[in-house]
Amino acid sequence: MNPNAASAPASPSQTLSRGIRALEILAEARQPLTIAELADAMGVHRSVAYRILRTLEDHSLLVRDDGGRVQPGPGLAVLARGVSRNLQTAALPELTQLANTLTMSAFVAVWDHEDCVTLVTVDPRHTGAAVVQHPGSRHPINAGAPGLAIQSALSEQEWKAAAPGIAYRPEAADARRRGYATSHDEVIAGVSSLAVPIRVPGGRPAALAVVYIRAAQDPEEVAAALAASAARIESQLG
Repeated sequence: MNPNAASAPASPSQTLSRGIRALEILAEARQPLTIAELADAMGVHRSVAYRILRTLEDHSLLVRDDGGRVQPGPGLAVLARGVSRNLQTAALPELTQLANTLTMSAFVAVWDHEDCVTLVTVDPRHTGAAVVQHPGSRHPINAGAPGLAIQSALSEQEWKAAAPGIAYRPEAADARRRGYATSHDEVIAGVSSLAVPIRVPGGRPAALAVVYIRAAQDPEEVAAALAASAARIESQLG
């Protein structure tokens, strides 16, 4: 930590960057953090973190519990509703149907720089075996079935132009040929995933996916169900 961080004035862009970083740290934390813990994670003086948190708190982007620990606030949920609004609206009924028909957690993932980020998730009703894929969770774009499905929406040449420096995996080429991607143990230990691409008009491709520990269904049947849902989503977006 910079010992002069408490007194050195920050530019508006630096303050904004620190505020965004604070929200990212809180979103990734498994439990509420103290101000000191958050300041350490941000690499700033505690007084700097406190000033940033006060501003975020004023906008309900974070809240403090009775012990003074900090966690994401309800204002983030309001902001999240506007992210890829059309995609979320089109996908939600399809996710609900898939989750309850396949008894698997179903979700949409989007491409964010070098990562694949879960946008919206639906877990199946009346089962305790669902694998929760929290909205906002992320992993490298070229890992796991959702990331491979996103890659498969592009040829290798198109991918290299769109994402220089990020490898186009051979599994993505296989997924492009057969129409779906699979993975096991890549993102969450012991968990499998199957995904198909969603082509978003005027935007980057997304992925429609399910996660599961054990599946009684034939993977080809699961893939067919996902592909049919993805086609309906695309028709609404188009």
